[in-house]
Amino acid sequence: EVQLVESGGGSVQPGGSLRLSCAVSGYNFETWCMGWSRQAPGKEREVVAGLESDGTKTYVDSVEGRFTISKDNRKNILYLEMSSLKPEDTAMYYCGAGANDGDCVWESVYEYWGQGTQVTVAS
Repeated sequence: EVQLVESGGGSVQPGGSLRLSCAVSGYNFETWCMGWSRQAPGKEREVVAGLESDGTKTYVDSVEGRFTISKDNRKNILYLEMSSLKPEDTAMYYCGAGANDGDCVWESVYEYWGQGTQVTVAS
């Protein structure tokens, strides 16, 4: 059974930083697409960062230069380092895994999502 468990969300002021973690079990962590998506109230889910099995990292424009995706293969943990946070980054953040054809920032690639962790950016 594939399990993805996120942690590390919270409330932070604009300009602040957070690190999200995702503990992964039940599938081949090293060979599938891994990524982070977010969904704000009233908006559709968007994948903001994707990590391919060869280490290639891809980001959407809105987070490029501020967010960094990485993974620890030994611990089976996926991370999302977020800095220079803005109020528009407020959302529920989910980690995902998948092996469908496509780019690792395409939602269609992903087969599994965790339960999410809330990030709130406000003064």
